[in-house]
Amino acid sequence: MTKTRKTEFRPDDFVVYPAHGVGKIVSIEEQEIAGLRLELFVISFEKDKMTLRVPTNKAIDIGMRGLSTPDVVVKALETLKGKARVKRAMWSRRAQEYEQKINSGDLLSIAEVVRDLHRADDQREQSYSERQLYEAALERLTREVAAVSGTDEAGAAKKVDDVLVGRAA
Repeated sequence: MTKTRKTEFRPDDFVVYPAHGVGKIVSIEEQEIAGLRLELFVISFEKDKMTLRVPTNKAIDIGMRGLSTPDVVVKALETLKGKARVKRAMWSRRAQEYEQKINSGDLLSIAEVVRDLHRADDQREQSYSERQLYEAALERLTREVAAVSGTDEAGAAKKVDDVLVGRAA
């Protein structure tokens, strides 16, 4: 069973790591760690200037996945058009839920966070923590939209922004 898992991802594939977003597998290497030989995916997150090594046999278990399909991206953009669903819970509880959705790596959940935290120009100002969560979710969303559609991040950001602005109109 572990053999089939190892072949799912190859060098130069874009993958989504739940806690960090979209990265690119640079290579697959073997290293000896604590006396054990491990095969590792070496994933580069260019924007964050970070390299992550993930054991190949643990990649699926931790939630690493390939990029979303174009129809999932379309669903995510449709989600952005919806009306914001803000629960009446305390902010700390909602913030925790938003953080979990962002770190789940699920594109539709991330789109829900962007939708719920988006503020039009005529709405009240966001708090610092609200803005931080919004920007983190927006960045994850635009990176994956860019990678799936094969455009640069600026083009993907414009696409997402057009949907959000169109919703407000």
